[in-house]
Amino acid sequence: SEGLAVVRRGLQVVGGITYRPFPHRGFAEIVFFAIASHYQVNGYGGHLMNHFKSHIRRAYPSIKHFLTYADNYAIGYFKKQGFTKEITLQRPVWVGYIKDYEGGTLMQCTLVDKVDYLNTKDILNIQREARGFSTTIPGAILTKIRQMSKSTMVYEGIQAFKNAPEGFEINYRDVPGLKETGWNPEMEDIQKPQKGPHHKAMARLLHDLQNHALAWPFLRPVSDADVPDYYNVIKRPMDFSTMEDKLEANKYPTFNDFVEDANLVFSNCKKYNNEHSVYARNATKMEKFLKEWVTTERSKNDSIGY
Repeated sequence: SEGLAVVRRGLQVVGGITYRPFPHRGFAEIVFFAIASHYQVNGYGGHLMNHFKSHIRRAYPSIKHFLTYADNYAIGYFKKQGFTKEITLQRPVWVGYIKDYEGGTLMQCTLVDKVDYLNTKDILNIQREARGFSTTIPGAILTKIRQMSKSTMVYEGIQAFKNAPEGFEINYRDVPGLKETGWNPEMEDIQKPQKGPHHKAMARLLHDLQNHALAWPFLRPVSDADVPDYYNVIKRPMDFSTMEDKLEANKYPTFNDFVEDANLVFSNCKKYNNEHSVYARNATKMEKFLKEWVTTERSKNDSIGY
C-alpha cells in the first residue's frame, strides 16, 4: 500500500488516502480516504483527490481507473469527484485483487486524459463561459443565462419614497422588476413547517446511530430482490434512511416516537434473522447503544420525557 496526506502548518494532518496500485491491471484501489471532520467543508477532500489523480498519472502512467468501496455517507462525495456506481472495468481485471467490503458500494473513476486535475478551477471557468470549445456550441453558457435572465439588471431607486409621509405605501406591482420575478404578497405567508422542540436531539441521535460501526445492516431499506420473503415476515419495515426522511418531514411529534422507530429497526432484524447471526448480534448491541444514549440525554434534558 502507498499513501498521500494533507498536512497543514505545524505538521497538523488534515486528511489522507491509502491506496494499492495495480499497474499491470490498469487500476488502483483506494483502501482508505478520510478528512478530519472540522475540515470537510473547506475543500480539502477535493484538493487531496485531485493531487492523488495527478500523482497516479505521473507515477503509474498505465493506471487509468480507480476502484473503491464507499459507505452510504461517502457515496455523495465520491460522485462529486467523478466516481460512479457503474463499473465498466471488466470483472476478471479486478476480482480477487481488491477486498470486498460487506455493506459498501463499489464505485469506479476513470481518468480523463485531457483533464489537468491540478487546474480544474480554470477548466470549469472555461466551461462556464464556453470559450475555446467547438463553434457548434450555441454561445457561452453564462452569456445565455444573462440573455434569458434579468437577475443582473439594476433598477433605479423608487423616487416616491423621497418626500413621502410616514406609513406611505405603494403597490408591489409598481416596484420595477418585482412583478417580473413572479413574487406576490401571498408568498410571505408560505413558511416551512416549524421543527419540534426535540428536533436537534433526534438529529444528533440519528447521526450517532448512522455512524455507529455496527450500523451497516440498518442504513437502508432491505431489498426484496436480495431477500424475497422479507416483507412477508416484516409488516412494519423501518431503517435509518427512512427515519431520516421522516425527521426532515417533521413526522416525529415527540422524541419517544423517534425512539420507537429506532427500536423497531432492531426488533425487525431480530425477528427475521437467527439470533446467532451477525445481523441479530448487531441489532442487540445497537439496542444497548440506543438505550444508553437516550438515558444520558434524558438525564440532561427532562423535557424529553419517558
